[in-house]
Amino acid sequence: MRRIHEVDAVRGFALAGILIANIGLFADPRIFSAPAAGADGVVGFVVNTLVLSKFYVLFSFLFGYSFTLQMRSAEQAGAGVVGRILRRSLGLFLIGLVHGLLLWPGEILTLYAALGLILLTMRNVKPRTAVITALVILGVVALLYATFAVLATLSPEPITASTPLTEAEGARIMAEIRGGPLEVLGVNVQHYLQTVPLIWFAQGPTAMAMFLLGLVAGKSRLFERLDEWPGRLSAVQWIGFGVGLPAAVLYAYLAGDQSTGFFAAIALTTLTSPLLSAAYVVTLLRAGRRFPAVHSALAPAGRVAASNYIGQSVLCCLVFTGYGLALAGRIPPLGVMGVAVVIYLVLVALSAWWLRKHRYGPVEYVMRRFTNWR
Repeated sequence: MRRIHEVDAVRGFALAGILIANIGLFADPRIFSAPAAGADGVVGFVVNTLVLSKFYVLFSFLFGYSFTLQMRSAEQAGAGVVGRILRRSLGLFLIGLVHGLLLWPGEILTLYAALGLILLTMRNVKPRTAVITALVILGVVALLYATFAVLATLSPEPITASTPLTEAEGARIMAEIRGGPLEVLGVNVQHYLQTVPLIWFAQGPTAMAMFLLGLVAGKSRLFERLDEWPGRLSAVQWIGFGVGLPAAVLYAYLAGDQSTGFFAAIALTTLTSPLLSAAYVVTLLRAGRRFPAVHSALAPAGRVAASNYIGQSVLCCLVFTGYGLALAGRIPPLGVMGVAVVIYLVLVALSAWWLRKHRYGPVEYVMRRFTNWR
């Protein structure tokens, strides 16, 4: 089946946002023990505004879109769709589990594997039903967090999203993450077991909603028919930036309050992040049409997105933990963003180099073995 160049380019772009969103937790792993979404300084405010909650939404949408490509591939090969997806989900879950325990406690692959099974059962749902279901899910999640915000306001006792670490607890975590490999592994395992339920609860419903929207887009071959909807693409940009960007600024401002403001911020971003993410995508696609080198640079990284996702964790661990240089807590926020840029450029270059000699990335090859069971 012919690869869709635009999908690969968007995946490559999404990887940059995922890296920027995650690298702060590598640089300061104490956040796993005391989650805080508040903007810390100018860099934190900008990241909260433009990145946080925008790119995992986009990645989830792309997962749903790619699900339709997997179904098409299975049908063209004369293979059973259900068996292929089940095996692929198993492979994704195992890779995510190893990734989370060894490298990145905030991994999302296991969640995607589980939600992929739900998507499998809904693969034949009508597009209208899928869209309505997705919007209802987003609405319910936003309403739930808005209710938390109201309760936090009315409660006589303070209700907070997290309890700050003591100085001694923070120092212990930093010492362990900068220690030897066994100490790093111990911290990762501890954080992973604590974080998995939070990620599944906090991101699972929204990810499922975006899976469904991606499923609808894939069935309609959205990225293959862009020339048919120039007016709609302009509308997506106007609405996405016009509504999504001001909402993102408000989200970054409210998230600094770990009580009412935090819950209100999550309610707001649940409804508006998809709009801003869509505007990002349309802007990228239009830039790629005008400057083809943009897509050519990003597409190789998108073709091996799973390998790059795990590669980000490997390189971040080598920079910030005792697996390597142990620089956690020792680089200022702007420097951390600089490290992110370097890591991304390295992986983009490695992706292009690898694909000159190989058809699949290392992780993609393992996934293909699981999917085809050979």
